[in-house]
Amino acid sequence: MDIEIFNETEEKLDKELSELKEFLEDFASHEKLDNIIFNVIIIDNSRIRKINREYRNIDRETDVISFALEDDKTFNLEEIRVLGDIYISIDKVHSQALEYGHSFKRELSFLAIHGLLHLLGYDHMTPEEEKIMFQKQEEALTRYGITR
Repeated sequence: MDIEIFNETEEKLDKELSELKEFLEDFASHEKLDNIIFNVIIIDNSRIRKINREYRNIDRETDVISFALEDDKTFNLEEIRVLGDIYISIDKVHSQALEYGHSFKRELSFLAIHGLLHLLGYDHMTPEEEKIMFQKQEEALTRYGITR
C-alpha cells in the first residue's frame, strides 16, 4: 500500500496530514486493500476551481475532486491497483467544518474517504448508490473514532 499526501498550500498541516494518512491506511487495511496506490493533494479554492473548470466544465470551487485511473483500462495492473488522485480544497475543509459544526479533522477525513471511495468505484448518483457510499463513509469514520 502506498498513500502519498501532498500539501500544496501555505498552511502548516504536518500533524493533521499524518493523522489523515493513518486513517486512510486503517481503512485500506480493514478493507484488505493492501495493493493500492493513490495520492491526496491539498490545494486552495482557486486551484480547485481551475481544476473543476478544466476537467468538469464547472466554473466554481468544490470541496473534493477524484481522478480515478482505474476508469482508464491502460492503467490496469494485475498485482497493484493504481487508483488515482484526490484533490481537497483546504478552504472548503475550514468553511464546511464551521458550517456543519464539527472539527477540521472530521471534515478533512470525510472528504478524503469520500474521494477514496470514488476512486474505488463507489458513487452517489442514485439513492441506492448514495446510501451504500455514505454508510461506508460513516462506518470508516466511526470505526476510527472520528465523530461529529
